[in-house]
Amino acid sequence: MESDLDLQHSIDRAVALLNSGEVVAIPTETVYGLGASINSPEAIEYIFELKGRPRTNPLIVHVANLEQAKSLFSNFPAELEVLANQFWPGSLTLVLPKSNKVSDQITAGKNTVGIRVPNHPILLKVLEQTGPIAAPSANPFERISPTTAQHVSNYFPKGLKMVLDGGPCQAGIESTIVGYENSRITVYRLGAISIEQIETLVGKVALHDGTKSKVVTPGMSKKHYAPQTKTIVTKNITEFIDKHPNAKIGTINFQHISASNAFIQLVLSTSGDLKEAATNIYQFLHKLDELKLDYIVIEPLPDVELGRSVNERLSRAVHL
Repeated sequence: MESDLDLQHSIDRAVALLNSGEVVAIPTETVYGLGASINSPEAIEYIFELKGRPRTNPLIVHVANLEQAKSLFSNFPAELEVLANQFWPGSLTLVLPKSNKVSDQITAGKNTVGIRVPNHPILLKVLEQTGPIAAPSANPFERISPTTAQHVSNYFPKGLKMVLDGGPCQAGIESTIVGYENSRITVYRLGAISIEQIETLVGKVALHDGTKSKVVTPGMSKKHYAPQTKTIVTKNITEFIDKHPNAKIGTINFQHISASNAFIQLVLSTSGDLKEAATNIYQFLHKLDELKLDYIVIEPLPDVELGRSVNERLSRAVHL
């Protein structure tokens, strides 16, 4: 990486780089992002180039507070403001009609923009000094999202002037993306805030069927979050290993190690805590992907709350 490692913790340097039109890798509570000022079209273009991300895939904008968000929306339904008041700062992205302050470059030509107030003290200090920052996850397109500064550095040893190190990401998976469609709250992407948490506040919501439409928000590609190692999701880990006796296999189990002769076995949460499991999933995928295994075999989580969000990601990570 081109940056001086001693400067990785400098908020002032990150602010100066962002305000001068550079791309900086930034920490959030969900995953690390590649950040650029929304007023720097060259830097935003560089994000797409660096990631290999299609220009048809919109970027999420991160802001310091609700007031900044309102300035970037042209319409803000009261029902979604209820969610913002409850979950911001936090892992909720709202998709609504954009104001003219947001370029079509950021929204992939769509008339809506995804915005959130991240719950990370370092990034909030940056945003207070830079204004809104467009930032997708700091990984090559379709690869595992990064949850540490080291993951970002491994992905991009060159091409970035700074990775702002904010420690390991506490949520560990991306934000939940929510919009307002046909006068109804609609969840476009499952994430670190569960549908159950949302419905407690606003009642029953719709779940967008991403298989029947083009990408309208980030994270809707059929293949995403994927290791380079061939990845299988199955409830029968032991059976899979028995059928591949000569393969070098690493496993990710939800709560208990399976009775098998895997090369390495990782457990997401010995207490069965879905939040802990979500925090660990990408970290574990990175760890196993570095071992040059023949297979990564993963046990699905209980399909409720954050388990559902993790399972959705695993469905996009598998190698069919």
